[in-house]
Amino acid sequence: MTVSDLPALNATLNSLSTVFILGGWRFIKRERKLAHIACMVSALATSTAFLTSYLIYHWLKQGHVTKFTHPGWPSAIYFPLLTSHLILAVVIVPMIILTVIPALRARYDRHRRIARWTLPLWLYVSITGVLVYFMLYQWFPPVGK
Repeated sequence: MTVSDLPALNATLNSLSTVFILGGWRFIKRERKLAHIACMVSALATSTAFLTSYLIYHWLKQGHVTKFTHPGWPSAIYFPLLTSHLILAVVIVPMIILTVIPALRARYDRHRRIARWTLPLWLYVSITGVLVYFMLYQWFPPVGK
């Protein structure tokens, strides 16, 4: 595996997180608590692996940024999508922590109260992370790639 493989790995980890978050939500709606816990622990693990891989990628790139260069309507979608993704990616980390701690302490009332906000934002960040990857590396790759 090389540094250039990490964006695809990151998109895969984000996709897995999305599947686990949706599974966890579905299971808790059906009161299948153990399955919910398994999915959410898996979502947390894949999101943590993503964040680790993402940070390693950017550390190894040493400031070399892959720029979105496609003109026209794709830029009008890509940049607002990227901006909202980045802002919410920063916000979601403490929210996830604040959601997990009450669950670990069996304070399910508090857990549910913040999970109502955490779940849709975490989903948004996971899904938009994959969309950013596809837009930047697959659908509209930089010229010369």
